[in-house]
Amino acid sequence: MLLAGVAFAEDATRVHVAQAPAAAATVAQPLPAGEVAAPAEGVPGQSRDLTLKQMGSYGPIKLRGQDPNGVMNVAVRNDEVVTAARLRLVYTYSPALVFELSHLKVLLNGEVITTVPMDKATAGQSVTRVIDLDPRLFTDFNRITVQMIAHYTLEHCEDPYHSSLWTDISPETTLTLTTSDIALPNNLALLPAPFFDRRDNRRVTVPFVLPAHADVPMLRAAGVVSSWLGALAAYRGARFPVTNTPPADAHAIAFALPNAQPAGIRLGEIKGPTVMIMPNPASPPESGRKLLVIAGRDVKELQLAADALVLGQIGMSGDRAIINKVDLGSPRRPYDAPNWAPVNRPVQFKELVTDPLQLEASGFNPTAIRVDMRLPPDLFAWARHSVPLDVHFRYTAPSTVNDSVLNVGVNDQLLRSLRLRPASTTGADRQFNVPLLSGSEAHGEEEIRVPSLRIGSTNQFQFQFHLDSQKTGLCASAATDSARAAIDPDSSIDFSQFVHYTTMPNLTFFANSGFPFTRLADLAETAVVIPDAPDANEDEALLTMLGQMGRWSGLPALRVELVPASAVDSVRGRDLLVIGTGSAGELLAKWGKPLPMLIQRSENDLSVRGASNARGGFAKGSPGRASMDVNGPTAAFVGFQSPYATDRSVVALAANASSRLDDLLDVLGDDARVAQVQGDLTVVRGKTVASLTVGDTYYVGHLPWYAWVWVRISKYPALMALAGILAGLFVALTVFWALGRLAARRLER
Repeated sequence: MLLAGVAFAEDATRVHVAQAPAAAATVAQPLPAGEVAAPAEGVPGQSRDLTLKQMGSYGPIKLRGQDPNGVMNVAVRNDEVVTAARLRLVYTYSPALVFELSHLKVLLNGEVITTVPMDKATAGQSVTRVIDLDPRLFTDFNRITVQMIAHYTLEHCEDPYHSSLWTDISPETTLTLTTSDIALPNNLALLPAPFFDRRDNRRVTVPFVLPAHADVPMLRAAGVVSSWLGALAAYRGARFPVTNTPPADAHAIAFALPNAQPAGIRLGEIKGPTVMIMPNPASPPESGRKLLVIAGRDVKELQLAADALVLGQIGMSGDRAIINKVDLGSPRRPYDAPNWAPVNRPVQFKELVTDPLQLEASGFNPTAIRVDMRLPPDLFAWARHSVPLDVHFRYTAPSTVNDSVLNVGVNDQLLRSLRLRPASTTGADRQFNVPLLSGSEAHGEEEIRVPSLRIGSTNQFQFQFHLDSQKTGLCASAATDSARAAIDPDSSIDFSQFVHYTTMPNLTFFANSGFPFTRLADLAETAVVIPDAPDANEDEALLTMLGQMGRWSGLPALRVELVPASAVDSVRGRDLLVIGTGSAGELLAKWGKPLPMLIQRSENDLSVRGASNARGGFAKGSPGRASMDVNGPTAAFVGFQSPYATDRSVVALAANASSRLDDLLDVLGDDARVAQVQGDLTVVRGKTVASLTVGDTYYVGHLPWYAWVWVRISKYPALMALAGILAGLFVALTVFWALGRLAARRLER
């Protein structure tokens, strides 16, 4: 009831704010090209700049006569209130307009903020104008709309499709948002806020407060919580710095035992597995900073409290919860991660979106409908070279055959361009039960074969509708805003004929999907190996990597094993993720020469396997090794076969100083650089990322026996030729024998 009361009070406040009368709009002021708008002066709070991409646009917003509206989406955190907002609008407009009648209208949540005139002097040039937005109009989710009102002639009627009617809003457009913090009540029902807020599209950064020299069980409990937050953060990414005292400027999560409590935190008697929220003792009370405390009387109770937080948070309320018991549920099945599409049956598009409205579009040339799909990276198409994509679509039908088309693409590559036909005039086609689309509705379907080579572990299907003009002459059939199109939620794609089999090591799989560790979403077959005495940098790397695993799979790492390097023999049957320097680095050295690269912290020694070739890379399988002393920063991802089991893998995050592990974490969180992580060795030196394949390969997964034979033979052209000859002889002899039997029967008759 307390949660409902809080939500109701908050909603009432925001509605009241939204209904407050708008302040007089400030006239948009032009800025010289290249000059940056300063934030509003004298306004309390912290400011941040949102780019056009962060406001939901994949590129410039193109306003046209038939599609004159552009929308930017802005969300505000639950614990913030907007005190000032300034839009820096950068745009270019047509020089062929009647400027006395043309202007841009800027709206915030449907309320007109200001109009921006189009002057002849700046036509065809990049124009920058600064617009102050009324902060009282902001709610949780907001839409800033720019509408083009443009005319190119003074005659009685105009063609809304005329090429003169255009305005482009540049990606350099930014919104400077100034906010002040709101102190939320100490209520577990508000979780995961304020530590994670779905309205905030920035990277999630939550400090973890641990006692000095936290042991392995406490780090494991912290890792389960970080993987939960990583799953929530999703595309935003997450980082979890580790401190021994609560930070003064952030919300934080602390872990405590009776004899091991972080400095600056006094909990009193711990009565059992406990989850509690309290004001951050290091922050001023008015700041509203919170401290989420996970506590127990021993390490088992601490782990119980952490598991309860990630599994039962929805049932918590008040400022404290004492946990009675936790059931982790049945073990996960391979490849059933929530973030991965099923590959054992056809997958419908309604399973890939959170809202069916994401599959709809409006306007004559709307933005593309985008459907994201993540797949297990080890799919092997030994018997198939394409994937069947069954697309069903609906659209406002043109009255005649014209250039209306639907372009279907995957990962920004065109697959098929489908012409949109006029609706049939038969009585059957005119019958429908629910009018889903306005106007004359038509539908179509097409099976498209998607080349398997264009499919990866992370994919996006794009459906771009273009509904052409239906005008038959000037002033005839004036256009209306009735064009609608949609991809049917029952459209599907089928990967069920693929098998799980791939060559390893492959750091691309690890960097984009966490494979092979995320093969089981709860990491039940994964062990993370850390130094015997990890420092704060190595603890942060551990927590951030488990957060990445949660981001990739969509589930917390409830069954992951965490061991120090000295106890690695106890997890011989698992896939190993090795993190850190010190004893963890010594463990890599112990495994020896098969490794592509060794970085020994104690001697600052670097040893790389392979021989340089003419292109500056390394010859695969070369037995040589170069050893050197380096005094610069070096870090690397290293992948290789487990020394304990032939079907298990090892990925190591190695560095010549624990502080350089940040370089590896930065690469995994950078969408531009993560694509450079490839092969079995990726070396990171500052901003430079270099990938090589220098070690031995092995295979994981399962193939049917006949597929296994074919794959093995296909590596040797001579054997393929011999197999072809033998297959031909077998077929010829079989046919000869069958014909002989048939002839013998005829002779007997």
